[in-house]
Amino acid sequence: MYGGMTQSPTHTPPEMPRDSAGRSLGEIAALLASHKTPPVHLWHPTHCGDSFMRIAADGTWFHEGSPIGRRELVRLFSTILRREADGSFVLVTPVEKLDIVVDDAPFIAVEVLSEGEGKGRTLVFRLNTDDHVRAGPEHVLRIDTAVDGTPRPYLHVRAGLEALLNRAVFYQLADLALAEGATPPGLWSDGAFFPFMPA
Repeated sequence: MYGGMTQSPTHTPPEMPRDSAGRSLGEIAALLASHKTPPVHLWHPTHCGDSFMRIAADGTWFHEGSPIGRRELVRLFSTILRREADGSFVLVTPVEKLDIVVDDAPFIAVEVLSEGEGKGRTLVFRLNTDDHVRAGPEHVLRIDTAVDGTPRPYLHVRAGLEALLNRAVFYQLADLALAEGATPPGLWSDGAFFPFMPA
């Protein structure tokens, strides 16, 4: 009661999830729709060599043993990265193809946004290159097992290139899966179910 009148309860809508840059899932979806990578699958140059570059297991890019500090340069190189049929990795342009060493996965998923629940859930991951990937039928989330028995979660990014989920992201997903209590444990995203038991 206030001044002899009863106030009607006000409904506060739930806050929409946003990434670390303050973008909503809708804004990220627009970015996904507009983002295009070079058509590296169409480029088959004859000149080949070595880039003297390496992507470490933590996602750090190196050139001749020194880390590449410029994020813009790493992002540029990541757009011309291709996985070959034999499992090797190359940097490719219309005129040259250069070998690059990848210790584990070429990308790291550093953040995840979840919207909805159950079969209506959508999971969007931000990579260390600031690209966004929505898990679903074309971007499968799989769980591998390391030599020491710990889970190794990977997200398909494009054309055989994967992102390793960092520990914080995987724990966040595990908490969501435990809260939903699915059997087997796992999560839906974009109409596809991803079990959390190693394949």
